[in-house]
Amino acid sequence: MRPIVLSLLTLALLSACAPAPRTTAPAAAIGWDAVPAILARIQAPQFPARDFSIIDHGAVAGGADCTAAIAQAIAAAHAAGGGRVVVPAGVFHTGAVHLKSNVNLHVAAGATLKFIPDPAKYPLVLTRWEGVECMNYSPLIYAFGQENIAITGQGTLDGSASYDNWWAWNRKQPGQPTKQVPGRNKLFAQGEEGVPVEQRVHGEGSFLRPNFVQPYRCKNVLIEGLTLINSPMWKLNPVLCTNVTIRGLNINSHGPNNDGCDPESCRDVLIENCIFDTGDDCIAIKSGRNNDGRRVAVPSENIIIRGCTMKDGHGGVVLGSEISGGVRNVFIEDCKMDSPNLDRALRFKNNAVRGGVLENVFMRRVEIGRVSEAVLTIDLLYEEGARGTHRPVVRNVELAQVTSKSSPRVMFVAGFEGAVVDGIRFIDCRFSGVETAEQLTHAGSVSFTRTAIEPAKKARSANSVPPPATKN
Repeated sequence: MRPIVLSLLTLALLSACAPAPRTTAPAAAIGWDAVPAILARIQAPQFPARDFSIIDHGAVAGGADCTAAIAQAIAAAHAAGGGRVVVPAGVFHTGAVHLKSNVNLHVAAGATLKFIPDPAKYPLVLTRWEGVECMNYSPLIYAFGQENIAITGQGTLDGSASYDNWWAWNRKQPGQPTKQVPGRNKLFAQGEEGVPVEQRVHGEGSFLRPNFVQPYRCKNVLIEGLTLINSPMWKLNPVLCTNVTIRGLNINSHGPNNDGCDPESCRDVLIENCIFDTGDDCIAIKSGRNNDGRRVAVPSENIIIRGCTMKDGHGGVVLGSEISGGVRNVFIEDCKMDSPNLDRALRFKNNAVRGGVLENVFMRRVEIGRVSEAVLTIDLLYEEGARGTHRPVVRNVELAQVTSKSSPRVMFVAGFEGAVVDGIRFIDCRFSGVETAEQLTHAGSVSFTRTAIEPAKKARSANSVPPPATKN
């Protein structure tokens, strides 16, 4: 059995985590005027002007395993009261990197931190895997219960994932079993049955891939400037964090479940000026899966997304599907989304097993080129669909000054009797090149104000009469 990294702090937090009260009552009505107060609370951490080079602690570029040297540099910076741990130009190979409070892991221009794709390099830690807490392989970069942490620089984080290693665990081929399915099913059953988290031990034999970067129960987090490639699974996954800034990243990885950025049960998050080119959702806001999400019962809230570019992906900005703790107060502005391999611009995915209230979602000044399904998708029949007892709710969603050039439709709304889809508004929008009819099932109020939907093939009414000829 692989050793479990489970500190006294971890045990204390596990035992002290009493669920917060949940409610399906409407939240207080808010709008864009709430953004300044949210931004005022989101402040990037500052660090002492001290550098700790990993070379000074024994790291060697070019192929040696630098895991121990990087850990020593982080420990030294932490013990000194904080500073930058510098990865200089060159390629440095490492296993799991665990950050500590007041430490900025700085990957300089020309530097690559290349993660060794050997599961033995990633000891078991408390993590959340597809929305369920468990003990599993450490994320490649991980922090638990830390404050004032950062990953910065103009260098590259290379997860080294491919179908020769991590991605093979979720390779879907006709007639062949997918390695992760038994472990995934076991974990989800443990979550539904309320098995204590410390007893949900996975790792070797479960084939549950680690996420790339996961600060867990941290405060004051900054991730800035880097390029991320070849992630085993979700790339950025802050969980139960407060005050998170994600800025100026180039995220490019097309493996299975390669979401770009998944803030999960986080509060006060800013994602700005990033480029997403992904094998799954570009940004997916989450808050836990099914009964385990309801046990933790912490929503994602006060999330601002601005100035980002979304290329390939299942959705530009997505809420779900691990959303049982709910989400509220999401603001998306001044983004560009365009790719023949981008399915939707704004997507809600939920069902009656997940449940959760998704409300107060605002999008404005977003330019959309081509999407392959719809500009707005609200899919409450995702996976289990109506076969559950937890009513999904989507309400108070506004798109303003949003334009698109080409899409099959503007809206794909799939609800069911008893679910709630209400208060959907389009204001000052223009959708061109729309190819077919809108699809709305079990939808409540949907309104259009000064909004144009222009079909790809222009048509005239059968009763249109041409204007009379002009007399000379």
